[in-house]
Formats: sequence, structure tokens, C-alpha cells
Amino acid sequence: MADTTVGFEFDRCPEGFAPPLREDESALVLDLRSGIESAYEKLILRFEQPVYNIVSRLLDNPGDAADVVQEVFLKIFRNIGSFRQDSSLKTWIYRIAVNEARNHRRWFSRHRRQEIGLETDVHGESTERAPNEWLPDPGRSPFELALDRETQELIEAALLEVNPKFRAALVLREIEGLSYEEIAEVLDVSLGTVKSRILRGRDALKKCLAERLEPNSAGEWSAQLAE
Repeated sequence: MADTTVGFEFDRCPEGFAPPLREDESALVLDLRSGIESAYEKLILRFEQPVYNIVSRLLDNPGDAADVVQEVFLKIFRNIGSFRQDSSLKTWIYRIAVNEARNHRRWFSRHRRQEIGLETDVHGESTERAPNEWLPDPGRSPFELALDRETQELIEAALLEVNPKFRAALVLREIEGLSYEEIAEVLDVSLGTVKSRILRGRDALKKCLAERLEPNSAGEWSAQLAE
């Protein structure tokens, strides 16, 4: 398989630099703070699918994504007044989404032992669904367009085995296409930490895929990660 430790092109910007809020985003924020109903509809239309894509891939059970997405938007609506506009609206929303997914994962981990028999039917057979049953068909990303359905499902399953910290950075970079600086803002970590998590996430995903994919398919997708 291709060596994913070479071939990266890291974007750079001056330390402490934050891109200005785009004019259309600034107007949207103003309308949201004024309680204009159409602004809420516009926000949901623009960000609902990306938020769902992120959340569903960061949860251990993607079937919980819809509930978590609702909580994300409730927090956005409640806290839009505290948005300082020193980062883009997108990175602020993505930060809320990542934090909500993390909080839900922790809550589920604490309460999992209290749940009995919810994952099996009356015959004792697992009712867990395959990833393709959880994820709706969104606006297709380059990641999804480049892969056939079977390979895509295997990669989605492999992502669930990656450490959540590395998975978050990997999803934001490889699937959502955020820059390293944007990911640093979303995750509230340094640029060096972002690069390290992406490298380690790619390595972990390669190992998972090596056990699931045909050699050629695994090699091709690993080569895409190295670009």
C-alpha cells in the first residue's frame, strides 16, 4: 500500500490569524440574533447535511445521529448571541457538532451497562443495522463519488474502529474537506496536533482497511489519503 507519511501539503497562515466572517454569514448571524424565522430555515438548509455527516461518523452508533443533530441546532439557536465572529460560522457550528458527538459518546459509554437486551430481538439475534441503513444519501462528496458502494460501506465500518480523537480530525479533513487551520479551530487544538491526529488516523484506518479490502482497493484508497 502507498506510504501515507509523505506527500502532504500543509496550508499555512500567520499565527493568531482568523479569516474574516463572510458578508453573507455576517448577515445570517445578524438575522438569527434578531429572531427572523427565515434565517433559521436558511441555517438548517445550509448546515444540516454537513452536520449530520460529521456526527454520524463520530458516534459509535450512527443510528443516534438524528437526535444528536437536533441537539446541535438547539445549541446553535440558543448560543448564537455569544458567537464572537472571530472565526467562521462554519467552524463554530462544526465545533458544536464535534463536542455534542463526543458528549453523546461519553454518555452512552456510561449508561451502556444499564441497558439489557435492547440490541437483540426475541430470538436473540442482533438487530444492529449496517452503515448504509443509517446514512442517507447526501450531496455526494468526492470521497463518496470515488468509491463503489461496497467499498464505501467497508470504509465507514473501519472508521468506527479508529480512535475517536483521530477519527474526528480524519473526517473533517478527508470527508468534509476542511483546511488544517479550520480543523484546529473546530477541535480547539494546535496545528501540530491536527497534523499528528490526521497522520495517526490515516495509519489506523489503513490497518483496518488492510483486513477488509482487496489489496488493490486498499492500495488505491491509501494513495488517495496520501495526496
